[in-house]
Amino acid sequence: MPSDGLDLAPFRALRYAPERVTSLAAVTSPPYDVVVRPEGRRRLETAEPYNIVRLILPEATDPAAGHRRAAATLRRWLTDGALAPDPAPALYVYEQRSGDRLQRGVLGALRLSRPEEGVVLPHEDVMPEVVADRAALMRATAANLEPLLLSYRSDGSVAGAAAVVERAAGEPPLLSITTADGVGHRLWAVTEPAEQAAIARDLSRRRALIADGHHRWATYLRLAAEHGNAPPWDRGLVLLVDTARFPLRVQAIHRVLPGLPVDRALADLEGVCRVRRVAGPLTEALGTLAGTAENAFLLAGAGAFQLLDRIDPGLLARAVPADRPEAWRRLDATVLHAALLGEAWRRPDETAGIGYLHDAGAAVAQAEAAGGTAVLMRPVAEETVRELAERGITMPHKSTSFGPKPASGLVLRALNPAWEDPSANGAG
Repeated sequence: MPSDGLDLAPFRALRYAPERVTSLAAVTSPPYDVVVRPEGRRRLETAEPYNIVRLILPEATDPAAGHRRAAATLRRWLTDGALAPDPAPALYVYEQRSGDRLQRGVLGALRLSRPEEGVVLPHEDVMPEVVADRAALMRATAANLEPLLLSYRSDGSVAGAAAVVERAAGEPPLLSITTADGVGHRLWAVTEPAEQAAIARDLSRRRALIADGHHRWATYLRLAAEHGNAPPWDRGLVLLVDTARFPLRVQAIHRVLPGLPVDRALADLEGVCRVRRVAGPLTEALGTLAGTAENAFLLAGAGAFQLLDRIDPGLLARAVPADRPEAWRRLDATVLHAALLGEAWRRPDETAGIGYLHDAGAAVAQAEAAGGTAVLMRPVAEETVRELAERGITMPHKSTSFGPKPASGLVLRALNPAWEDPSANGAG
């Protein structure tokens, strides 16, 4: 039975052998849904033959072939020693540092729970086709390839899990690298049973918010059910961050509509909202968006920026579901998907016709290259996210981007016992 709070267990991580790769920094990647495809994937692949992107975003003629390719790649890397299991089960303290921003959390195998249990709270809807793809990849590889980011809130004191984290951070790390984006990463293994127990006791009184990784969490739940909720499928790889001590940054996720030219998008907005051209460059245009009251969006494409606001109240009353709380009805993402995408532009909310990018500059560049339109968004306040999640209300998918996100490629978790000793168990 699930505990009343978080249940985090140690595990034997699969990690890259430093002597087998160009550098540990070169094998890392942003999470799969942050990589700008296909150019970002190619850049990572060419940087290092063992880059984790070959597992999390395998390139192939069709998805099934890609999943088989990722599984074969993982087996090969384990057999040739590029990836190897740590000698003992551990929880891992993971640090990210960028300028004066510092974040530390604990990596481990978290017991899965359903939203109705109130232990792990989702705040966004998921897209079924994405969950299906991630599930097929995880089935094929039998591994958690990258951790989710979850947040919890303590009283802020350096006690319990926080004390263990601080003690670990005072010791020499397992690894210390700086990735291409200038972020420093350090990792420590917590192997002492007493220290592991202190973390477990503290977390057993906490519940967590899914900050990043809703589709992977839904994938964990699906595969656990397929395996009768039996170990090791009853747990998933997560990074837990105490936001009382290390507040997360909440950013927007932007939309790209490659098949909707800006002139057509603007024509369809006639009578729907106020449209004003605003001056660039991008940073200034985003500043104008940030300072706009009520619902607002920034359209980019054809070398110009257009600010949309004052959405027609009649359209909002007709398009936005009335059976949801006011805080949900006022979300920019709710208004965008229900009123603008659903009504004005008649674009079904499907991944095939909409791109989701975390970087505003990349979104604009992609829209310009495709002759389409980028819709730039504002971030949602963390308080709003948590308030809705605690009430069991999910936001539209891709409403938020919490960070900093853990780098993929530093720690993997095996779901196949053979992966823990490839040579002895014939994994090759």
